[in-house]
Amino acid sequence: MSAVFVDTNVLLYAFDEGAKAKQERAREWLSACWQRRCGRLSSQVLHEFYANARKRFSSAIAAGDARSEVRRYQLWKPWLVDQATVETAWAVESRFQINYWDALMVAAAQHMGCEWLLTEDLQHDQQFETLRVVNPFKAGPELLDAEARP
Repeated sequence: MSAVFVDTNVLLYAFDEGAKAKQERAREWLSACWQRRCGRLSSQVLHEFYANARKRFSSAIAAGDARSEVRRYQLWKPWLVDQATVETAWAVESRFQINYWDALMVAAAQHMGCEWLLTEDLQHDQQFETLRVVNPFKAGPELLDAEARP
């Protein structure tokens, strides 16, 4: 099964009552990742989720609820950003001319052997070697089924 690295924005949209269409699609993707056991993320993503969930929405998510979500996603065994990941991120940043935070996410996904990077922050269908960017609001999780067919 292809591993899918999930960016912070997808986690956040799953809670965003102000963007119903994006909320629904984010939930579809996350549900598919849970069902297929293919979801991946990093400590960076979880830190960003917690910090932003507490301030982003008109009625902020309670700290306990945000912590519960972070604990739940610990089941995905998040990638711990280390010096090797930082070195890879610097190389990605230089080669592809993207910002450091996105490069750090790409690097973590690459280190985890992911084939997909689910984010709206990078160009849909952009390739970083074997890692392909998927904008979750341009393609649904059925994409995983289509790619698995011979």
